[in-house]
Amino acid sequence: MVSGEQRRKQLAREKRQRRLDKERAAQRRRKVRNASVAAVLAMVLAGSVVWAGVSAFTGTSDPADTAATGDGGEEREAKDPCEKPAGGEPNGKQWDKEPKVSIDEDASYRMKLATTCGDIELTLDAEKAPRTVNSFNFLAGEGYFDHTRCHRLVDQGIHVLQCGDPTGTGQGGPGYNIPDENLDAPEVQDDVYPAGTVAMANTYNAQQDEGRDTGGSQFFLVYEDSPLPPDYTPFGTIGEGAKGMDVLRKIAEAGSYDNEEISATSPNATVVINKATVSAD
Repeated sequence: MVSGEQRRKQLAREKRQRRLDKERAAQRRRKVRNASVAAVLAMVLAGSVVWAGVSAFTGTSDPADTAATGDGGEEREAKDPCEKPAGGEPNGKQWDKEPKVSIDEDASYRMKLATTCGDIELTLDAEKAPRTVNSFNFLAGEGYFDHTRCHRLVDQGIHVLQCGDPTGTGQGGPGYNIPDENLDAPEVQDDVYPAGTVAMANTYNAQQDEGRDTGGSQFFLVYEDSPLPPDYTPFGTIGEGAKGMDVLRKIAEAGSYDNEEISATSPNATVVINKATVSAD
């Protein structure tokens, strides 16, 4: 006769096997889907034109405490290495036009993202991307990035974490657009954005050559060298020895899941920018 303890262990093994089977199936689907990423990279990093999200991010729960829903509605057990977000909601402010340039293009600017996963420190290139850096200086000063969630993690084909959307859907922005800048930067001319690059997301469609100058507030952080055409304004870096790369790798190691709400993959980690600040040296 099978004892109650043996039966409990058997059921636990069967449950674990079902979870592993689901995870492997989801991984296979991601690999098939991401095999075409190189051909549609503009779509991966685009905003509202490409990704049709259906609900705004208005809060967060701790995935370590509750199960989340992955591809096809199946449950996933998210391994969350990050802390709970600070209290507060994105302010979602909107503006009719781009702010006037008020930064000193000869100065050195730094941006600090105090996230639930650790601090990420960026060096911004005001000389080569003055309007982008000026916009980020303005938005950070308005508290625009505070309490926003980094909604997209791409960990197949390219390796980026995308942030800067207060709605958490991939559709949000500040109400104005900024032009593409620094696309002739030598470091991205080989169709590779090196690890540590900070760049703008946009809605550019290379096949139709439409959507230039559509940057807003969404940006992405490259944590491994990624094959990308030079269509996305590189405006900053995360130095290997600086705070941030270790945080990005921790987020990446936690993996991603298929988020049907944004038709893309989101990080298992709860990556929320508690506070964003820009300062000049």
